[in-house]
Amino acid sequence: MNKAIPAAFLLIAALIPSACRAENSELVLGPPVPGPAETAAWTEEGDAGTMRYDFNRFSNVSITGIDLASLNEDELDVLYTQALYCQAMTDADIATLRELVSEDMVYTHMSGRQQSREEYFADIADGSLNYFTIGIEAPVIKTDGDKAQITYTSVLNANAYGAGGIYRMKGTHYYEKRDGSWVAVKK
Repeated sequence: MNKAIPAAFLLIAALIPSACRAENSELVLGPPVPGPAETAAWTEEGDAGTMRYDFNRFSNVSITGIDLASLNEDELDVLYTQALYCQAMTDADIATLRELVSEDMVYTHMSGRQQSREEYFADIADGSLNYFTIGIEAPVIKTDGDKAQITYTSVLNANAYGAGGIYRMKGTHYYEKRDGSWVAVKK
């Protein structure tokens, strides 16, 4: 067995608390190509006025297996926040990650190793965890007032602690609405 595999497990687990479910075995990386039931930019008219969700801005994130037009405003906002989170990971944009992730977040790797938010972000910043592209496959979003979760299959093209490759994992991200914005929180 390749000794780099434990590092790969660290990469995969680094996305936990995210979880995902696969729609099919097709691997899609890079920006999404909108189809008839799926659009990369969508406008929702609501009580608060017009909100614009421009998924084309995410150059390293693809979203597949969902009809954006079927989502309500909160579900669409959670999906957009998750895509923003993934794009920030690929850009090593620590300032954006800090805005999107609760200060008390703890990341648990598959090895059982735990990292605080700042330890995890430091590994992204110094390139120990280097995410190139992230696919969000077949997301299922559930909202209940100021709580939400998004479950999907994550397809990562990354290098984790020296072990590069494409990794698929299932998981769930949990969110809480704070001051009108969705923030990733511990379960």
